[in-house]
Amino acid sequence: MFADCGLGFQRFYVCFGDLGCSFDSLRFMELAIQEAKLALQRLEVPVGCVIVENAKVIATGRNCPTETRNATRHAEMEAIDALLEQWQRDGLSEFEIATKFSNCILYVTCEPCIMCAAALSILGIKEVYYGCRNDKFGGCGSVLSLNSSASEIPSIHGQRGFRCTGGVMASEAISLLQSFYEQGNPNAPKPHRPVVHPK
Repeated sequence: MFADCGLGFQRFYVCFGDLGCSFDSLRFMELAIQEAKLALQRLEVPVGCVIVENAKVIATGRNCPTETRNATRHAEMEAIDALLEQWQRDGLSEFEIATKFSNCILYVTCEPCIMCAAALSILGIKEVYYGCRNDKFGGCGSVLSLNSSASEIPSIHGQRGFRCTGGVMASEAISLLQSFYEQGNPNAPKPHRPVVHPK
């Protein structure tokens, strides 16, 4: 069941207990969870995403800022860049790329941060589904509401904001994040607490 959690100018939806989520939402979020697990295996914060067009996955991404030594390489940015590169190789114009983004849905295991939510709004993404909230850096309602049509972020098409649904497979997303933080982050600045290596 979806609940409309309208707060001021913002509208986002919460999927309670996965019971009200569509089969497609769960299927695509499961693929995003698999990407997050790949990030966890590489000792990255376990966030993964997939971008879907016409019920088909057209891009995937996982967090890799440590691997790339670039703090902006979040799962969403990885998937967006892969799509941009592909569409540019295919010879699509800026207008055609913008039109394609406006038909895409992004599934990500954790609420997009402010940077990623701003990028998604500028690109004119149609819709975002996320797992757990991002209480420190969330750009889709937790800290800022860059998904809101009242946002000051301009988009390529001129419209602002995107529909956002949170809570899809949230417990699975939280479990992965807990695993990461329980084992410790060997890449954290020193001094850091001891790292527990998985058996």
